[in-house]
Amino acid sequence: RLASLAGARLGLLDISKARGDVFLDRLAERLTGAGASVLRFRKPTFTKPAPVDLRQEIATRCDAVIEALAD
Repeated sequence: RLASLAGARLGLLDISKARGDVFLDRLAERLTGAGASVLRFRKPTFTKPAPVDLRQEIATRCDAVIEALAD
């Protein structure tokens, strides 16, 4: 866990399920308001794991990641 959100680079991973982006939009607003920098990512499909290149990008660009889904 991060000690603080202030100055943190947080990745939000949309797994491509319906309405997941709606939840992540709201979460991004709240995290930005808390002082975090938010980067958005999206899997091509929810039925398979994230591609290796996407996982690598998230790992190198973010201090932490939140993965979300919704139906």
